[in-house]
Amino acid sequence: MVVNLSENPSLVSTWVSELRNIQIQQDRMRFRRNLERIGEVASFEISKHLESSIVDVQTPLGIHKSNLFKEQPVIATILRAGVPMFQGLLNYFDKADSAFLCAYRKHHEDGSFEIKLEYMSCPNLANRDIIICDPMLATGASLVKCIDFLKTAGQFKSLHIVCAIASKYGIETIKAAFPYATIWCGDIDETLSDKGYIIPGLGDAGDLAFGEKIQH
Repeated sequence: MVVNLSENPSLVSTWVSELRNIQIQQDRMRFRRNLERIGEVASFEISKHLESSIVDVQTPLGIHKSNLFKEQPVIATILRAGVPMFQGLLNYFDKADSAFLCAYRKHHEDGSFEIKLEYMSCPNLANRDIIICDPMLATGASLVKCIDFLKTAGQFKSLHIVCAIASKYGIETIKAAFPYATIWCGDIDETLSDKGYIIPGLGDAGDLAFGEKIQH
């Protein structure tokens, strides 16, 4: 399943528009906050799909039968661009476990690049609901590699992918690799550049959130 959170006009479509806007995106704090907000909305929507059960809760005046999650999800992110969106997810799933991966595009002089994956820290993921966020789903190559790495820590019960902007190409890549996954997008763009960047997209989410980096 693919869910475009901007398919109908809402606050999400406003926040995505601000992420794209070259004037507004110069405000790094606002840029990070908008990514965080999209993560919060995605959390609420994902929560409707997690397994729950009825639990007796003692109030000062009696017993209430509350519908609560059977288990908390695991929230994963790819450093560094995913950190603000991760925080938004964690704001709502405040009891969740966390997982962290380090992946990046290593660029070559001929303009090509490869995905380098160097670090993972996570709990046992066997039979867990996994929510992984990455602001830009472009080619999907790095996300597929990261999810495959996560799977070495156990086979998931379910997989939810959260991004601010996805390309149609990236969505098809994810659907081919993980047909059981649900993809939650702030918006969906049609095309990629020759270098694999989303058009019109918003630029480099990591640089806009945290400052320009040197390439190694």
